[in-house]
Amino acid sequence: MSKSDSNYPVIELRVALTTGDYQRLVKFYCDGLGIEPAAIWDNGQGQALVLNMGSATLEIFDEMQAETIDQLEAGQRVSGQIRFALQVPDLQAAMQRLLDHGATLVHPPVITPWGDYNVRLRDPDGMQMTLFQVSEISEEDK
Repeated sequence: MSKSDSNYPVIELRVALTTGDYQRLVKFYCDGLGIEPAAIWDNGQGQALVLNMGSATLEIFDEMQAETIDQLEAGQRVSGQIRFALQVPDLQAAMQRLLDHGATLVHPPVITPWGDYNVRLRDPDGMQMTLFQVSEISEEDK
């Protein structure tokens, strides 16, 4: 389905983060993830930028599922109401870049029961994020 399909009820998901230290968070996400801004606003009434981060999905968990995922990725219930999950091609490289740019390790990488390689981090403002690398095993090979 294309983005121009008028029958598609949502065309794009955007997550807006508000921070007290704009430059720190811009540097963290741009340099830490290696992403160039798609748009920048600085009109004298504040600053903002847009980062294209691939396709977007919205996951809605009940408390029991959030507990299950936190146990797998962090060993205990630690995430808040919102947590990012970013698929990356090389988990170790992405994790190291983010750690070098101010991320805090919540829990070392784990292999999930479904075979993905996940790590839990916290950005400089405390937002928890999961980086995940999809298993090389295809569904047909399982």
